Amino acid sequence: MEEVVLAYIEAWSSPDEAVRRELLDMSLADDASYTDPAYEARGKEEIASHIGRSLSGEAYDGAGAGARIPISSGIDQHHGLFRFSWVMVDQQEQLLLEGMDFVELAADGRLQRITGFFGAFPPIPESWPEHLVWRGG
Repeated sequence: MEEVVLAYIEAWSSPDEAVRRELLDMSLADDASYTDPAYEARGKEEIASHIGRSLSGEAYDGAGAGARIPISSGIDQHHGLFRFSWVMVDQQEQLLLEGMDFVELAADGRLQRITGFFGAFPPIPESWPEHLVWRGG
């Protein structure tokens, strides 16, 4: 499973379209889906196209132009589901964005459904009942 995840992660940093597609063939189920707060893509072709647009700066308001997206945690898994965190860094290795992906595996061991989240968790609203929350001390 690690090999599949690392191939997927490498695809998000590969400027070469042929290499990126090879990595996605290795890591994604044919009918895989990718969803994040700004985009939704279905199937390997749409996902490959979305990654290409991201790396060229055509998506996410240009934030990904020239960037790379390495994994920034280990892989936490159970019951065919897993999560990992990643960062987007510019060419000077300056942090642009942090995120986390939640992933469901296909029967063949490739990635079936990828759901990405950006940034840290939102703060707990002050209006929530105190007996239901922990505010850190």
